[in-house]
Formats: sequence, structure tokens, C-alpha cells
Amino acid sequence: MSANPQNPQSPPNANRLRIDFPPDLNAEYANAAIINSTHSEIILDFLQILPNDPRGRVRARIAMTPANAKLLLRALQDRIAHFEKTQGEITLPQRPPSLADQLFNLGSENPDPNEPK
Repeated sequence: MSANPQNPQSPPNANRLRIDFPPDLNAEYANAAIINSTHSEIILDFLQILPNDPRGRVRARIAMTPANAKLLLRALQDRIAHFEKTQGEITLPQRPPSLADQLFNLGSENPDPNEPK
């Protein structure tokens, strides 16, 4: 790590953030998220949805500024790109068709040849 460009006299680690993890910190597993926003915040609710349980339980809520949310998005994109470079492409399950797709046959790769155009 090089010295701070604004202050070449500062030691290399002078601006490094020290992160303390509480000893009783528990990791939460989330397999879904709900994202909402106000004019000044992006709110991320992380949920845990279990098989055979009709409820989704919110395990954590994070509120941040839109600018910080955008920085988080960039950091996630960078981390996922690094992960895929070292571990292989992440494949996602096929998304079920929306109600509009079902009703109007939108985006169908194999349209019914008997349907009028």
C-alpha cells in the first residue's frame, strides 16, 4: 500500500479503516431480499424462506444512502466477477413467466404456430 497522495508524509496505513467484529456476532442466512426506497434511503430487507413454511422471516434490515447503495452494487459486481473468474460462472434458475407473459404469451421462445399474429 502506498502513502496517502494528499499527504505524502503520512504513513502507509494512516487512513486504513480498522474494523472490529463483536465476539458475539452471528451470521444470518438469507435466501431472499426485498428492496425498497425513499427519496433519501435504499432499504434492504434480507429474508429467510424455509421449505414447507409459508412465512418469510426478515433476518436483517439495512438502510443506506442511494450513493452507498450504488457503491455496494459495484462492490458486489466486482466480487461476483472475481468469484466467477476463479470458481466458474454462477448459473441462475430459470425465472418463471410473469402473469403478463402467461396471459399474452410474451417472450415465448416457441410461439404456437396456430396462434394468430
